[in-house]
Amino acid sequence: MRTAIVSGIVTALIVVVLILGRGDVFGPNSYVVIGVSQGAVYGLIALGLVLVYKGSRVFNFAQGEFGTIAAFIVFLLTEQWNTALPYFVAMLIAIVAVILLGIVMERLIVRPLLNAPRINLLVATIAFALFAVAVELVLFLPEPKVFSPFVTSLPGIPETGLEILGFTLEPQRFLIVFLLAVLGGVLGYFFSRTDLGLAVLATSQDAFATRVVGIGVERMSRFIWASAAGLGAIAGILYIPLTGALTPGHLTFSVLIPAFTAAVIGGMTSLPGAFVGGIIIGCVQSLSNWAANAWHLGSQTYQEILPGTSDVVLLVLLLVVLLARPQGLLGSEA
Repeated sequence: MRTAIVSGIVTALIVVVLILGRGDVFGPNSYVVIGVSQGAVYGLIALGLVLVYKGSRVFNFAQGEFGTIAAFIVFLLTEQWNTALPYFVAMLIAIVAVILLGIVMERLIVRPLLNAPRINLLVATIAFALFAVAVELVLFLPEPKVFSPFVTSLPGIPETGLEILGFTLEPQRFLIVFLLAVLGGVLGYFFSRTDLGLAVLATSQDAFATRVVGIGVERMSRFIWASAAGLGAIAGILYIPLTGALTPGHLTFSVLIPAFTAAVIGGMTSLPGAFVGGIIIGCVQSLSNWAANAWHLGSQTYQEILPGTSDVVLLVLLLVVLLARPQGLLGSEA
């Protein structure tokens, strides 16, 4: 019920903006479309963050690097090595490879710190992300790489994209939005209706009690980090080609912080909240960019007066949500 209410409010606000901006070629409507599509990317990364938090009560700052590494693997197989592998096969290889990397990370880094203070594990994820970025820099150099998208056409959508309210959405952006909605529903059902999902939640709340009833804490931890790595890999493969360039640390530096904000605003214990939070952050960021460049104070725009206005707006939104509802819009605990 609470998910439906929050989703309804967000949808109503978006509809109001669309109505107010109707007929204005310089209005905010195209920025709403941009925000929803970008917010879907944030939500996809936020799903992985929430999944790890629900299972281990730690923020995984390596989530973005799972996606960047997967993108580099696909780039190598399809662009650089000329292996003649179909793109879909290269995607599957990259996703499986990153899932295995997540399992290795869990075994070598996470599991030894399961009983340590959570701050130790958080720092370990940051160290892993920085190490991954350093390896990418050594292997691929900092020069941007051209990375082709997986989907260039969908039924009913031309290859050049579909224009909606003045903004052209590529077919792959439609795929990202659809995939986020599906994954949010599937994971929400998994954690609320399946024995394995309930076991994961039980492990995060009381590891000793779960061992007593015969649930393997290590097995649950391995499953959580492998799943999070898979989600990050999917996000990286689908999103990075839309940015026009693949660089080391791409998702970590460009998407991780907004995705983390989306997860906190939606609720770190709520998978549907990751979806709602991603859309909210995407729309707020995009509309604040429009407002900062369209509104003037004297002869100057707000963007000229305060560069990075959208970042400031996101920070203010995050502080308001944390002060008013620390557990997030859809979260169940602080």
